[in-house]
Amino acid sequence: MKFQVLDIIPHLKNPVTGDIVSTADRLNQVVETARRAEELGFDSFAVGERHAGEFVSSSPTTVLAAIAAVTTRIRLQTGVTVLSVLDPVRVAEDYATIDQLSRGRLELVIGKGNEVLQYPLFGLSLDDQWELLAEKYALLRTLWRKESVTWSGRFRPALTEPTTTTPRPFAGSPRIWHGSATTLTSAALAAKWGDPLFAANAIQPRENYKVLIDHYREEYERHGHDPRHQYLGSGSGAGGVFIADTTQEAIRQYGPVYEGLTAGRNVPGNNSPFRDIQHAVAEGPALVGSPEQVIDKILSYHSLYSHDLQSISLPTTLPFEQQLEILERFAFEVIPAVRAAAPTTLWETGDPFGGRPESAGATEPDAAATVTADHAFNRTDNAHVFAH
Repeated sequence: MKFQVLDIIPHLKNPVTGDIVSTADRLNQVVETARRAEELGFDSFAVGERHAGEFVSSSPTTVLAAIAAVTTRIRLQTGVTVLSVLDPVRVAEDYATIDQLSRGRLELVIGKGNEVLQYPLFGLSLDDQWELLAEKYALLRTLWRKESVTWSGRFRPALTEPTTTTPRPFAGSPRIWHGSATTLTSAALAAKWGDPLFAANAIQPRENYKVLIDHYREEYERHGHDPRHQYLGSGSGAGGVFIADTTQEAIRQYGPVYEGLTAGRNVPGNNSPFRDIQHAVAEGPALVGSPEQVIDKILSYHSLYSHDLQSISLPTTLPFEQQLEILERFAFEVIPAVRAAAPTTLWETGDPFGGRPESAGATEPDAAATVTADHAFNRTDNAHVFAH
């Protein structure tokens, strides 16, 4: 298994102490966490995007550019790029710039976002969120794969003159994942294109996310894509990872913070049913406990999901030094055991995108073209199956 650190950059008071860092300190913590995650051997670092609520992640491109400047190996991802409210031309330009700065380390994770207030902010209707996502993704995909693009659609002015966005990506189109949290639609869109899926696994019981994952795999197979490129990521629960010597000690230390944050969130339809820490540890996706407890929980999810990429988020209302201690314990005491028990080809030799960054060889021809060709060959080679 591979491991990602995700920060959607919430900017909240610690519900127990009332402490909160400045915006400048919070943003710099994100950059420093990414730098330390690379040193500790994590595989990727993701930055979220929110345009409403208690977050300071409205400009993930800026934060990722800062991370690119202080790292050399770790892959840079988003979690998620809220493509439904953005202009695909600008997304193509901005993220290709980060891809060039990082020399091919970018992989985008797109979605429609789960903050409904973002749509009126950008003059868009929430009723159009899925159509916006599908149309804008098709255009973004084309802009990164082709030059001299002409295009017309429903939600943005047509590209009537041949358009080539610049800069071009570092080594062909970066891989694009699809984030899925609540409905089958994002899972179906990922499967349609033969792209990887990232299941939020954030606040609901695991069975809810299993429905999305199963739908993705069924649709992926129905479209005839090469199964070698069917990768899956999984989140780790709202509230953040917390590791102590024993699960009882983790519950004692972190329980008041978790329960305070959970009680303070009142967003109908987007609240976790795991309101107390014992319930969250026993049945929810939260990774809180001893190293052994956390290992067992990740592997229990892997037995259900068969995911390739595990995402974790730090408890960002705690003192920063404590966050880094948790990150280090996770790297040394959890990751080796999970890697050994759950191998994956993601970013390895069998994955064309494994060689895409300059540090890994900068694959030629480009990885996206290779995956597309593999999908086409699989459909041709199994035409008799899909004909029925």
